[in-house]
Amino acid sequence: MTTSAGTRVGTRVGLVGAGGIAVPHAAAWHELGADVAIYSERGAEALAARHGAAVASSFDELLERSDVVGVLTPTPTHHELVLRALAAGRDVVCEKPLARTPEQAWELVRAAEGSTGRLYPAHVVRFFPEYAALRDAVAAGRVGRPAVLRFSRTGSFPSWSPWFADEALSGGIVMDQMIHDLDVARWVAGEVVEVYATRTAPRADGQQSAHVTLTHADGAMSLVVGVWGPPHLTFRTGFHVAGDGGVLRYDSAEAPGVRLDLAPVPPGGEPRPASVDGESPYLTEVREFARAFAGGPEPRVSAVDGAVAVELAAAALESVATGESVAVDTATLVGRIA
Repeated sequence: MTTSAGTRVGTRVGLVGAGGIAVPHAAAWHELGADVAIYSERGAEALAARHGAAVASSFDELLERSDVVGVLTPTPTHHELVLRALAAGRDVVCEKPLARTPEQAWELVRAAEGSTGRLYPAHVVRFFPEYAALRDAVAAGRVGRPAVLRFSRTGSFPSWSPWFADEALSGGIVMDQMIHDLDVARWVAGEVVEVYATRTAPRADGQQSAHVTLTHADGAMSLVVGVWGPPHLTFRTGFHVAGDGGVLRYDSAEAPGVRLDLAPVPPGGEPRPASVDGESPYLTEVREFARAFAGGPEPRVSAVDGAVAVELAAAALESVATGESVAVDTATLVGRIA
């Protein structure tokens, strides 16, 4: 099975769920040439027709006809579905968050260790070229030692699925939306030792905002902002990373690409292309997972990373509830599994 750009993977993939996030996953696996089947209580037929996929009548049937299972369902269902797929020896890709609670997330990590299947969380922001460029630039020392990192992610409240408004199910904006940037902050700036968070009271229509501050083990601080706003709010993301050697910034509302404000640079900073080949980050992500499933190198995100992201989001929610900072030790959490 080959997985380089433009080649076919030739494997059987079963997708659970047919909602919005299932669309790019189905498209990516189809483009890689996988034999795709879809199981969902609603929408499976329409999604399958769009991508030449088959429809499974039950989750058990999906397991029988799959080597890889993609769990693309609401957060509260992840734990059970991933456990069942791993118990059947299937490789699994699970949408973020890996689970609703840290306890569930670590149970999935342990289940994967005891299974012949592997588990990867779909933290797709790591596969966006702007964020990959950020991580590479920081790792190469191009901004010197990072001191303050700011991440923002704003958009309209996902009103198409009412379960998002139920924090017991979704974890609200922190667990569902901001977990992307909590994960990227740790990926870029390293392990975390403290979390402090505030949040506006969620409105009846689901609108809310939150601010999370992560203190990293080396003293750097990441400030993460998330907004679920009104229906007309345009989706926008960005980051601003300042170190003792320069600044790296990105705003999706501006011209595409990342700019490095380093010396010497031309006026306006040094532009970085938004993408090397213009492909969907979901395709990049799925190809990397497929390569790992076929015995290739490990992808840039692991099940442990997914569980740590849930830990950070849970610590932020605890801080919101108590008004106090919450001590964490992500290095120790990772070390227990390594």
